Amino acid sequence: MSTHRKAGAVTLTNLKKMKRAGEKFVCLAAYDACFAGVAARAGVEVLLVGDSLGMVLQGHDSTLPVTMNDMIYHMNCVKRGNEGALLMGDMPFMSYASESQTLQNAAALMRAGAQVVKLEGGAWIANTTRLLAERGIPVCAHMGLTPQSVNRIGGFHVQGRDTSQARSIIEEAQLLEESGASLLLLECVPVALAKTITELLEIPVIGIGAGPETDGQIMVLHDVLGISPITPKFVKNFLTESEDGIPGAVKAYVTAVKNGRFPAREHCFH
Repeated sequence: MSTHRKAGAVTLTNLKKMKRAGEKFVCLAAYDACFAGVAARAGVEVLLVGDSLGMVLQGHDSTLPVTMNDMIYHMNCVKRGNEGALLMGDMPFMSYASESQTLQNAAALMRAGAQVVKLEGGAWIANTTRLLAERGIPVCAHMGLTPQSVNRIGGFHVQGRDTSQARSIIEEAQLLEESGASLLLLECVPVALAKTITELLEIPVIGIGAGPETDGQIMVLHDVLGISPITPKFVKNFLTESEDGIPGAVKAYVTAVKNGRFPAREHCFH
């Protein structure tokens, strides 16, 4: 796909075609106009305005303090700098607890520029997913390690390593597809589980810490640049192999995903 795109060029239809063709697509979490432009020009297909901003921008130890106002502000910033990537926005902690709240907050995020909203959860978000999809709001379901549930699951741990938990994740992923989810994001799950789910689902599957078999990969911009406050096993600093500073690092990340060099075995859970 060309790195010089007209605004709005990447759509969900493009991502589905790439999945069917076996072509990897690239996602990046970014939070402002300048970096959105850098990423889009480098060939990133999907820009996520993630509630990860709570940790990398605001200095919190989790994503829980992030508000809808924070998300709308940063989505507006990213929209102004974007050059054709598909824009996805996180619904932050407790912003989709009731039907009316869900519709109001999702609509606000879409008005700010989002083309897809991302919800964390399994079977319990099926009805919410259906509610949004029926009203023309595309949903990316986020499964595996769900940072908004960090207090319940007791930390940032790999999910789906035992057979029963893996079976549950597979069944819930299928339920969310049936409920109208347009995308699925898998975080911190074993390679074999991510491969199984990617092959089972018709919708594109994005991975982070889920191995190389997913249809797309996502990383946080600050991880690509090696400046995050923590360095999980599944990230890589691409700035070290760049001869063109930050733009070169993002291009190196895009190239590595496209040609299958990233994630490598050392970035995976087995």
